[in-house]
Amino acid sequence: MHCPIELVYEHADFYVFNKPAGCDFHDDQGQSGFFSLVKQAYPSETLYPVHRLDKETSGLLIVARHLSAEHALKHCFQNHLINKYYLAIGPAKARKKQGCIKGDMQRSRNKSWRLLKSQQHAAITYFKSFSLTPGKRLYLLKPISGKTHQLRVMMKSIAAPIDGDCIYKGENSSRLHLHAAYLDFMYSGARIQIVALPQQAGFSAITEFVKHQPWLTEPWALDWPAGADCQ
Repeated sequence: MHCPIELVYEHADFYVFNKPAGCDFHDDQGQSGFFSLVKQAYPSETLYPVHRLDKETSGLLIVARHLSAEHALKHCFQNHLINKYYLAIGPAKARKKQGCIKGDMQRSRNKSWRLLKSQQHAAITYFKSFSLTPGKRLYLLKPISGKTHQLRVMMKSIAAPIDGDCIYKGENSSRLHLHAAYLDFMYSGARIQIVALPQQAGFSAITEFVKHQPWLTEPWALDWPAGADCQ
């Protein structure tokens, strides 16, 4: 598919892009991935990947502009100093409407993962949700850890698989309704806060909803538990 390179934020040390859904981060079977396309768009610079998103997930991605910035930003991610918030659409009848989901994750069948009750190396996600349309809720997700398929597995665990998630039995849709919409972190003494609402087809309901809920444009200002305080 065509993967447009949308620059959302420019800093002397890094760029932030808005990756479309359906675009692999890495090259795959001769197809240039998103990071390769970014490098092609900025041929005069040596760029470094800092983190990634699943192919099916859209949203904000940080790319470092030099090696020391890559080290600093990866340190922030590894120490949970970068707050990421995602928007998702799912069914209204979740087992709970807000709170915390926590557990170890284990690889399962057909490229999927499953959530365990054990908590030796637990993945953690805080979430809030809001009535969106009849039968649907908007989920605001704040992962503390960054495990593969973490948000998708955890949404399924509360009986609210994300729309368009064929692996975890979400309602059929043209795309996975999961978008990394917000970043909030300190860098070189300055607070960086970035918002990029989803623009691709199928997410118009979220965009309009958020526009009329001013407090959702600043999710970092909401009442969240501290760190890994998941009860």
